[in-house]
Amino acid sequence: MSATASNLVPLRDQPDALLELIDFVIKEALRQGADAAEADISVGDGLTATARMGEVETLEHQRDKGLSLAVYVGEPGNQRKGQASSSDLNKPALIETVRAALSIARHTKADACSGLADAGLMAANVPDLDLYHPWNIDPQAALERALACEQAARDFDGRIENSDGASVNTMAGAGYYGNSHGFRGGWPFSRHSLDCAVIARDAHGMQRDGWYSVARAAADLDTAENVGRRAGERTIQRLNARRLATSSASVIFEAEAARSLFGHLVAAVSGGNLYRRSSFLLDRLGERIFPEFVHIHEQPHLPKAMGSAAFDDEGVATRARDLVSDGVLQGYVLGSYSARKLGLQTTANAGGVHNLTIESGHQSLTDLMQAMGSGLLVTDLMGFGVNLITGDYSRGVAGFWIEDGAIAYPVEEITIAGNLADMFRSIVAVGNDVDTRHNIRTGSVWLERMTIAGE
Repeated sequence: MSATASNLVPLRDQPDALLELIDFVIKEALRQGADAAEADISVGDGLTATARMGEVETLEHQRDKGLSLAVYVGEPGNQRKGQASSSDLNKPALIETVRAALSIARHTKADACSGLADAGLMAANVPDLDLYHPWNIDPQAALERALACEQAARDFDGRIENSDGASVNTMAGAGYYGNSHGFRGGWPFSRHSLDCAVIARDAHGMQRDGWYSVARAAADLDTAENVGRRAGERTIQRLNARRLATSSASVIFEAEAARSLFGHLVAAVSGGNLYRRSSFLLDRLGERIFPEFVHIHEQPHLPKAMGSAAFDDEGVATRARDLVSDGVLQGYVLGSYSARKLGLQTTANAGGVHNLTIESGHQSLTDLMQAMGSGLLVTDLMGFGVNLITGDYSRGVAGFWIEDGAIAYPVEEITIAGNLADMFRSIVAVGNDVDTRHNIRTGSVWLERMTIAGE
């Protein structure tokens, strides 16, 4: 049966048909004159149901499919590259996609670092990482769940008078990759979420906040009522926010906000910024950049985790590895191209990191606040005032002022500033409230001191 034929089985559930298309397009690329080629194919379908102010706002079905192809012309170490893609998976369209990629390659400059990842690095096997849990929820049930979530938020407090809505999202798909080394692999996957955001008003003005839950399996999502109540609670907590006087103080980044700190670390040690010499961590490999207790590592094979993958975007086998150990930078984040530019070997990070985990201590967020005594708890970040070349950091924030180890009052319209190199070195502790909803997994992070710009 053709992968594009009309049938009752979703394309994502036909791995042989998807791999057949990859085989076809790679062979066609070689037949048309490419010396090497790689292709990936992705398919998926989903449902989004959104409710606002107790009424149905949107109901959307999504169905996506596409194939991307890269061809290489010339001998290894002197290859020209061309890329093309198609959302039409019929073979005549794929033949034209190959022709377009080769036409582009003939007009590009040869690059000594271009080409497929080394054949010996391809994943030898693809373990089942338990990433596929389709949710057969019907539209009516999805809408009812969204309505229940929003209602729980609105019922939390009478001061909640408006809503940005609540949404249920479900998506199931599959992704497969192959290249002219003979490598073929991939897997089906799913992602489901429930989110809500509401608006509260008091005599001092309005505030907005929300909450969400994300999981591979619907059974692992938090309940609609819990997500709604948490959204309502966070919104009410922000009412009557104040500004702070300009000062220097200890700062705790709540787990969700702390994730961005380590996103900046990943960017600073990524190959593209390193070979362009545009990173404040250039040439710092083997040096201590965090306190000795900090351990940051990849765990690419965690079952059901959001960043799990058996191989990267080039087919290179992923493995558990330390990025930072005992506070010392142990490695970079490289794909094959950036690795060759640096004279190194790929770290299986074409496409990004895989479940980057910041090991936590034994203290909860409450414990961290009590140990800090007084300072700023950051819950929201705004803007992007980060210079990766110098490490200079300045971002608008909202959160809470802490006194005597407890929340004293909410704060807004302030800016925190520092330098990422100093911030990394000044980490006092990492909390055990690890946020596992994303590819970077961290608890709250306490920094010894930052500049706070306010009134």
